[in-house]
Amino acid sequence: MPHEERWHIAIALFLSLLTYYWMVKIFLPRSAQDNAHDSSCLPRPLPDFAIAKARARPYRPFRWNYNQTMALMALDPDWWIELESTYLERIAQRKELYRMHGRAILDALPGSEEACQEVMFAAINFLTARYPSLFSFDPATGKFRNKILGKEDIVNGRDALCFLLDHVPEDFAIMQKDETTGKYHLRAGVVCSAVGWNMGEKMGMPLHEIHGEVPFYREGLQTSMDRYFERVTCAKPIQRGSWTFEVGQPLFLQTSDPDYQHHKHFNADLKLEDVYLRVDWQTLRRLPKSRAMVFNFKALFTPVTQFRTEPYVPQLIAKVLKEARAPFKEYKGWGNVEHRVIPALETWSEEQRRLGLVPMDWEERTLDEYPFYPGWEKEYTVGQSGI
Repeated sequence: MPHEERWHIAIALFLSLLTYYWMVKIFLPRSAQDNAHDSSCLPRPLPDFAIAKARARPYRPFRWNYNQTMALMALDPDWWIELESTYLERIAQRKELYRMHGRAILDALPGSEEACQEVMFAAINFLTARYPSLFSFDPATGKFRNKILGKEDIVNGRDALCFLLDHVPEDFAIMQKDETTGKYHLRAGVVCSAVGWNMGEKMGMPLHEIHGEVPFYREGLQTSMDRYFERVTCAKPIQRGSWTFEVGQPLFLQTSDPDYQHHKHFNADLKLEDVYLRVDWQTLRRLPKSRAMVFNFKALFTPVTQFRTEPYVPQLIAKVLKEARAPFKEYKGWGNVEHRVIPALETWSEEQRRLGLVPMDWEERTLDEYPFYPGWEKEYTVGQSGI
């Protein structure tokens, strides 16, 4: 290419960037301008992601010995928001829950506005970078396009939490430091994945009060979590998971709901195929501008019958169910399913050893593949989970 032609191209590119810059400055509100170019921790793109076939990765966060620890792991930026085939169903379900329950689902205290906007733009940046065939955003106009829903949304003046409710099938809880107490308090959020609690009753609470019912939290975790919140940096988001067993797939269930008293009720005739593992997979990151901490999490349900083909999983879960300390068992509420689940797990464990999938002398321990299991990638290939 001739030298003169290269200069013409360079000048044209510069003028295009200059035009883009001034369009953003003129047309986009200041909050959007500040966030439109934030490329920190952007994920690798999945340009051909097929959401109709996508499956969430098979989280199996089982540990032995089973003790109450933070169990924090570094978060790969690619997996902050993990979309899968239930997207349309979950978005509709979450919007209906908000219609029915209002501020028990979505709420914000004064002073959280900047953090809420920051989370919204972080989600926009992630979605458009990770799934470019499904989402796009024009910072010059503030127009966000969601091709899954066939919907365009203008973010200028948009309520940030309502935007997240409409487009992201995951929960967000924003914690901000109270300079009086020195503790981080829940200040805003949209949370639909809640059984036995809700945003309304937790709003404004510090971290240790939110987790007040968790066994051994005050004795073993409160100090560690408070210190962690002080020192965590924007560049090091983390992830962890909690789990239990449920009959059916209750996403949002409150103590005032008639079904609440029955969801852990013992049923001698319970069918194994009605029992699901519920994993609430959580991430935590600090926001760079507001300095708030944001949890985001999603509830994933897996039928326990699927464990039959997952090496080591039945034996490990059976060990936890049978030998975990009583306070954990009571808090998790396993008792109503153990009579069906444990015999099945023991049968599948023997079957896996007989087939050579698990060594005969294997002793239960946390798997090296935690929070997954050996060979899981074979079942979750490109085009299904986006791996």
